[in-house]
Amino acid sequence: MRFEFKYYVPNFRLPELQSMLRPFLQPDKFSAGRPGSSYTVRSIYFETSDLEMYQTKVDHLAHRMKVRMRGYNVGNDDSAVFLELKKKYEGPIIKNRATLSYGSVKKIFAGASVDQFLPETKRADDVRRFFYQIHSKNLRPIVNVIYEREAYVTRNLDPENDLRITLDKNLRCVPRPKLDELFVERNLAWPLDGEFILEVKFNNYCPAWAKPILASMDLQKRPASKYVLSVDAQRLGTGY
Repeated sequence: MRFEFKYYVPNFRLPELQSMLRPFLQPDKFSAGRPGSSYTVRSIYFETSDLEMYQTKVDHLAHRMKVRMRGYNVGNDDSAVFLELKKKYEGPIIKNRATLSYGSVKKIFAGASVDQFLPETKRADDVRRFFYQIHSKNLRPIVNVIYEREAYVTRNLDPENDLRITLDKNLRCVPRPKLDELFVERNLAWPLDGEFILEVKFNNYCPAWAKPILASMDLQKRPASKYVLSVDAQRLGTGY
């Protein structure tokens, strides 16, 4: 189980925040070891025809779920993509995540048997869980949420807590993407004006050094769902 604290930060305060975080953190393994470097996150979210998952979030229901397919940077059919179920129970978050090639995922969506591609992954049960949700709820792609992520972990690693801090910038989205458009940007909308999202993620506790930083910048923990922001920005309504 994981906890996520989220904050909106004005873009002009990015250098200030980076300088305060730097003594405690180092870039994650996907950032090539360079402070300030970013990579692009792309997530196609799936929904019911009546936007059930969107509605459970905006209604602040204690138990809710998101279903998404995620990729990074640019890619093709050989690229790894991640099939994710993100579930929230009261405060903590549980994530089921499996990896397959993009080409294999598209073939499954086109009607191929899931079992045919399970040798590709170490998380076969999570692949089955993902497609169970897709088929049982008749889910369809609704939006591709895209942003640049600057990601950090602690210098003194604590596997029990697994602290991770991300700065998600340049949020944009594509309405009603096709399944083969995970890496395509078209008809973009921009949900945030002049802000980025800071996320503090941990298993057990928010570190003591983080609290004065948040207080000095007058940051308040708030709901900051990039999915909800993107649906709102697209004015998607309740149908396909």
